[in-house]
Amino acid sequence: MASAFHVNFGPDALAPVELRKIGPRDCFAALREGLDDFVATPTHVAFLGLFYVLGGIALAALSSFGNALQLVFPFAAGFALVGPFFAIGLYELSRRRERGLPTALRDAFAVFRSPALPSIVALGFYLFVIFALWIGVAQFMYVQLYGPNPPAAALPFLEDVLTSSRGWLLILLGGLIGLCFAALALCISVISFPLMLDRDVGLAPAMAASTRLARENPGAIALWGLIVAAALVIGSLPLFLGLAIVMPVLGHATWRLYRRAVQRDPAHEVPIQDGNGAGLAGIRALRPLWVSLDLFEFLRRKGQA
Repeated sequence: MASAFHVNFGPDALAPVELRKIGPRDCFAALREGLDDFVATPTHVAFLGLFYVLGGIALAALSSFGNALQLVFPFAAGFALVGPFFAIGLYELSRRRERGLPTALRDAFAVFRSPALPSIVALGFYLFVIFALWIGVAQFMYVQLYGPNPPAAALPFLEDVLTSSRGWLLILLGGLIGLCFAALALCISVISFPLMLDRDVGLAPAMAASTRLARENPGAIALWGLIVAAALVIGSLPLFLGLAIVMPVLGHATWRLYRRAVQRDPAHEVPIQDGNGAGLAGIRALRPLWVSLDLFEFLRRKGQA
């Protein structure tokens, strides 16, 4: 089990993280390179993107059936706050591809062998805390404007939100407060997960480097946030189904942005390990997953032949 010091500071807390100056050109270049990773590894992306689709649909369904229609949009919007954590497997695939290594579906699970996994999980926990706070604030705003009773039906509630003064106040306040939560999550995580995966940097140095990058490149990071937000809106429109494409592209693009923002340091980079299920192949409950992955991989290679 990793020590608390390792989780928070990594094995070499004094190793510097040298940042580069980035601009709008780097943001769009990272997006293009992420799209290239998506095209080059479509079965990987489709498999991982499915989790985003199912997650989004599940969140909306749970909110609806739980008499909490007012939280459907906050859940959908807040999903972006924790998205970087779930994209960790995509970072691993992009890392392997940039090294010229062959990638297979199981390689995404190599992150379970990463020495930085405890730090990654810790940052993921903090993002979930931010997500929970956002949902709590959204519910508080609804109660203050509409009262404690949940909406009786979706369409009348939507009509009231779009046509009444209290509805527009809810939209305005929710948008401004949500922007603050999104900015916080973006600043602490824009390069944190790729950095921890790549170098086994601890939680504190990774968050400090990510925050420093945002402080030194506010225009580029703001543009990146807008790109992410716009892509998520587009992907969410057709019942979240577009997230099967949008989220994987953004995941790969985040790794590419990290490469543009952080100076390489081969002496501190974690060697790439063989994925092969990351030691999970022997778990009986996961056998259907491995069979599905192997089938996808077989069909992909057969299609390329």
